[in-house]
Amino acid sequence: MSPQPTLKSPTPRPLAPWPARHLFGQQEKEAVNRLLDECIATGKPIGYGGTEEAAYGSAFAKFLGGGYADAVNSGTNALYIALAALELPPGSEVIVPPITDAGGIMPVSLLRCTPVVADTAPGSFNVGAEEMAAQITPRTRAIVVMHAAGLPVDLEPVLELARQHGLKVVEDCAQAHGSLYRGKPVGSFGDIAAFSTMFGKTHAFGGQGGVVFTRDEALAHRIREYADRGKPSGRPPGTRNVVASLNFNADELHCAIGRVQLAKLPEIIRKRRELGNAIAEGCRKLSHIRMVTGGADTEPAYWYLLFRFDAGSFRVPKAEFVARLASAGLPFEPDYNFIPSDYEWYCKSGFPPPRLPNARKAVEEHFRMLFHENLTAENVRDVVDALHRAEAEFRR
Repeated sequence: MSPQPTLKSPTPRPLAPWPARHLFGQQEKEAVNRLLDECIATGKPIGYGGTEEAAYGSAFAKFLGGGYADAVNSGTNALYIALAALELPPGSEVIVPPITDAGGIMPVSLLRCTPVVADTAPGSFNVGAEEMAAQITPRTRAIVVMHAAGLPVDLEPVLELARQHGLKVVEDCAQAHGSLYRGKPVGSFGDIAAFSTMFGKTHAFGGQGGVVFTRDEALAHRIREYADRGKPSGRPPGTRNVVASLNFNADELHCAIGRVQLAKLPEIIRKRRELGNAIAEGCRKLSHIRMVTGGADTEPAYWYLLFRFDAGSFRVPKAEFVARLASAGLPFEPDYNFIPSDYEWYCKSGFPPPRLPNARKAVEEHFRMLFHENLTAENVRDVVDALHRAEAEFRR
């Protein structure tokens, strides 16, 4: 067997240092210290459901164009609460995306409903209306759409499908804070939306956090009830716990951090979009690699960057190609292979195994690069140069 070609260095010069993200700074520290100083001075503990959470919820709802937002303690729990608040009958079928974190479909089964996995649209990590339509039965009550990598789903056909069949739409926006579809932020289109604010997301509460959003006031009260052990919200005085649930509250300390982060979010989104678009522009002359930038009606707020790899045009497999890029110090990974229906918990559940040719092909054909808003122009140059040199080195 002839030796594989090698790429000792994707660039002819030393790479610029890859910066740390520095998501948290002095402002977050001051917000935490202010709250702790108040706690020490008054002798009162830091709790939940106070002024910090109210201010954060109001600001987040304003960010999405108006409505109601409730801060909770994780993105997974945000999706759980969103689905619980819909109060679907036990045994209902909920159509879910095929490529997502396990927490993106587990809440369905925990709520005594059946997750029905729809395939992605061809060539995409996002589910499409046609693929969802193929899974609708008389038991279908809701659909969950996830905007993968900050790339918005083509929502109008999905919303029309939901209207035709009387289905609730839940938007999973964990990876898409500030992404736009037809000029409006994702999360503002469906009946209800869930966001993650854990430390790796576009804005964060600290270690973990989440937000549930809706424009429907009655639904907002149910969100609050399911987030706090069924305590009544918007009901007559004297009403006691009205539903069985758990304590999913975010506390005042995390919301204080979140308020600072939310004020920074528009600039974070602007930088991510600018840097992502610069890398995409630099890759336009590549023949066999394409950065995914979303549809014509979208403005992604990139969470990570996806690249399509034309395997038939290269002398080495994708994994080796990406390993050579990563060996130069660039944060490329060979895939985003998160298909929960392959996991042990799903296979043991008795749910029917889905057929996912589009999703599996999408995972096979794409690699990704980890990404954040504090990259420099030199980092962008190095990424683009590395991709060009690697394509030239390894193409057939």
